[in-house]
Amino acid sequence: MPSTDMTDFLATDLKIQPERRPIRKVSKKKGKRSASVEKTVENILKPLELTDDDYYKVMELMEAEIFKGLDPDTNDAATIKCYPTYVRAVPDGTESGNFLALDLGGTNFRVLLINLNGPDVKMESKIFIIPQNIMLGTGVQLFDHIADCIFKFMTDHNLLESGETLPLGFTFSFPCKQFGLDKAVLTNWTKGFKCEGVEGEDVVHLLHEAIDRRGDMKNVRCLAIINDTLGALMSCAHSDKECGIGLILGTGTNACYIERLSSVHTWDGETSGPQEVMINTEWGAFGNNGNLDFILTDFDRSIDKHSINPGKQIYEKMISGMYMGEIARLAIERLRKNNLLFEGEGSYHLSTRGRFYTKYVSEIEGDDVDSFTVTKQIFEELEITSHSEQDCRLVRHVCSLVSKRAAYLASSGIACLLNRMNKKEVTVGIDGSLYRFHPFFHDLMMEKTKALIIPGINFKMMLSHDGSGKGAALVAAVAQRLIEKKNQADNDNGNEAEGGEPEN
Repeated sequence: MPSTDMTDFLATDLKIQPERRPIRKVSKKKGKRSASVEKTVENILKPLELTDDDYYKVMELMEAEIFKGLDPDTNDAATIKCYPTYVRAVPDGTESGNFLALDLGGTNFRVLLINLNGPDVKMESKIFIIPQNIMLGTGVQLFDHIADCIFKFMTDHNLLESGETLPLGFTFSFPCKQFGLDKAVLTNWTKGFKCEGVEGEDVVHLLHEAIDRRGDMKNVRCLAIINDTLGALMSCAHSDKECGIGLILGTGTNACYIERLSSVHTWDGETSGPQEVMINTEWGAFGNNGNLDFILTDFDRSIDKHSINPGKQIYEKMISGMYMGEIARLAIERLRKNNLLFEGEGSYHLSTRGRFYTKYVSEIEGDDVDSFTVTKQIFEELEITSHSEQDCRLVRHVCSLVSKRAAYLASSGIACLLNRMNKKEVTVGIDGSLYRFHPFFHDLMMEKTKALIIPGINFKMMLSHDGSGKGAALVAAVAQRLIEKKNQADNDNGNEAEGGEPEN
């Protein structure tokens, strides 16, 4: 993994190329200018480099917010809400049958048909686009669009004619407060959505209303609503029973973990049965109360100011894929305006918000440093006409700093949860394009999490394979199994009430 240490970079990579500056006869003058340039670069980028003390403080503040989130007297003031998911056990391996799953967490919406047969899982899926006008329209428009997509998928897979009842699991990756396995109220939109008439409403009810408006999918009913973090956890737990944390590192970020029921003072469900429950932290809002201001940079403040939700999702805006590219762009532009990149020449694309994509960060960091072929292609896409090898190295350094900070901040959160659970063996199931495609994110997180956790805790990080789909189906399957078990118990009790002894 390449070093992102500022001193190493300045010592080896920030040398003024003679052909890019006027030729000067006095070499000493050139040396003084180089030292001045180095200092300017350091001053601009230094705020992106946090210390271990900073990360420990982040953990301490997060623990305090989790404690507040689990207490009904302080939950309203907590930035980490810690919503109970009403899921209290991982899959037991007996789940079987056909299930539908929906996955809504960004501009892409998926419908899946999943067949479970013990450890074997077969999946078919289709991606549908959520247009911008629907993302910013009304809730009726959004859920009618979702119902239309379900109908098209079922038609393509000949599911309407069969008449088979299809239990459905819905991965809805936005902050919700759950009141049951199949009842979740949206607290606030994130990730660019702003549909009117959904916040404060039960999402499952809105989905069923849209399905009922169509009148041609009576065999479809949602049994469970989850978010993508729980999906990641459940999907990994299907093959690894030690999985206790689910983490999303994609367009947004969030985490769930298994908490002792005795510590969940907001719990309003049954107290019998397993003495644990999975908690949806909604940690993206961490910092909304200003307690992370001590690590915010000018770049972070600019992103927050120009976002559709200023003052909200502060932790998420420093970590997730929706914002990392923009953080890098702002830092690159600051360097360019100081004549430290591209001879001071920019482009329309480089000066446009959101135009430096997060995928560029991953691609530049994964590029061959001997040729910078991919980096130069990205510069061409951005219509940056003047660039040198030195520019490639400095841009790569900026991307590395942004990625490293994001990975270490995520690690602080995971270390906080691992320390809180205090189990000897824990698997962290992780899903999301940022973790999946960034060349060093996994290694950076392993490195920092090891440094921050209590000695004696062993953990591993496991890529969740389609947690949003498979995980939703698994929760629906568990719900279906419990319903059937309850119905059987009710029948047995009914038979006993009629005076008959149940047969052995």
